[in-house]
Amino acid sequence: MTDDEAAFIAAARSDDTAPFVFLTERYRRELQVHCYRMLANYDDAQDMTQETFLRAWHKRESFKGHATLRTWLYRIATNACLDFLDKRNDRTPVPAELPGAGWDVRYLQPYPDRMLPEDPQETVVARETIELAFIVAVQHLPPRQRAVFIVRDVLGWPASTAADTLELTVASVTSALQRARVTMRGHLPGHRLDWRSPDLSDDERGVVKAYMDAHERNDLTGLTALLRDDLRFTMLPVPGTATVTAEDAVDGWISGGLFQRGHDDWRGVATTVNRMPAAALYLRTPDDAAHRLYTIAVLDVVDGKIAELTGFDARDKPWLGLPATL
Repeated sequence: MTDDEAAFIAAARSDDTAPFVFLTERYRRELQVHCYRMLANYDDAQDMTQETFLRAWHKRESFKGHATLRTWLYRIATNACLDFLDKRNDRTPVPAELPGAGWDVRYLQPYPDRMLPEDPQETVVARETIELAFIVAVQHLPPRQRAVFIVRDVLGWPASTAADTLELTVASVTSALQRARVTMRGHLPGHRLDWRSPDLSDDERGVVKAYMDAHERNDLTGLTALLRDDLRFTMLPVPGTATVTAEDAVDGWISGGLFQRGHDDWRGVATTVNRMPAAALYLRTPDDAAHRLYTIAVLDVVDGKIAELTGFDARDKPWLGLPATL
């Protein structure tokens, strides 16, 4: 038992919240990332992290130091998320066999990098396990299978710990993990399985800059040239993914009103979410003096071109940490 576990047991015997907060608050960011992997929604992950701390406070006297404090909190967080998913079964994605269903997760939200854990090792792991493709793939697992996959393959827990947490047998955990891995391999493009640097590449930075420049200049030719002809495009909260040619993508955006009068004065800010390159786009309408945050485009760059573009409505999301106006 470490000093932290001993201190927590001592704190659990009192009604003083100060030592409890001191000992548990350091785990907030990583627990929130864990809840986000389970739920794919930043707002929900915040709520379930807070629920985790509330449950931990009420259950504090049950902690005996048999597991680390960190593991104990993760157990509580995992079960809080499962309880949430049991109540919100309307949030199950469209079955994977339906056309375009791979990204049909209506509740998907981006995760701000500034809220990732500060520990360097955890940040490296987060790049692989918080990218949008990974998060979406996880959502196609049934809730308990999802939990097994995350605690075993992301957190690296032994099967016995996972079984104890989820009230399953070790054999059930092993079977669930095998099924989850098959599903994940079916949803993740091959290049996503490679271990990648946590830092953006020069290609990624260059494409983000060129993408923003094309918007600011209303350069449709330049924008088209940045897109692969098998572009996968999603604009949330509208569900579904289209695989389109570069020209068809741009034509569709134009027919939808983009780059037309009132939607042609853009400014861009380079950023990252989910450890991925992104462009925050600000629109100034004719009757406004300021450019206002409008959307954020998350880009998957392959060989210098945009292979996947996931757009999110960025308005009224202060947790993104972006200025509201330019």
